[in-house]
Amino acid sequence: MGNASLPYVDEHVTVVAAEADVVWRSLSETLDGSFSRPRAAGYARLVGCADRTASGPRPLGDGATLPGFRVVTAVPGRELVLEGSHRFSVYALAFRLDHAGPGRTRLSAQTRADFPGRAGRLYRRLTIGTGGHAIGVRRLLSAVRRRSER
Repeated sequence: MGNASLPYVDEHVTVVAAEADVVWRSLSETLDGSFSRPRAAGYARLVGCADRTASGPRPLGDGATLPGFRVVTAVPGRELVLEGSHRFSVYALAFRLDHAGPGRTRLSAQTRADFPGRAGRLYRRLTIGTGGHAIGVRRLLSAVRRRSER
């Protein structure tokens, strides 16, 4: 799951009361909505992300971009892997959808990242060390769950 050559950071999971195809669509829409906001694009420019705009197929498919991310794997209803890089980090965010019983889907988000150099270590402290990254990922998963269960 994700770029296995990058160091593991964390994984968050939620169980959604919806079938995988509904969760997949909601995941794509939620990511698109969250990362296509002006604030996300501004942040992507500020830290020097390789991908700074939203482009490509929707729902998200191979080669699509969001500010900060490029879709490297898109298997509808199963797996979505985003990768990115900027001045302080190289990272991957991998979403996996698994059957969790009748009408239920387990949605997980695993983060892997490398933070090279002194600036990278400081950036890691500011994002991972403060818990900000974990809060953001949990909010994202909750938003996907709410959208899927409507």
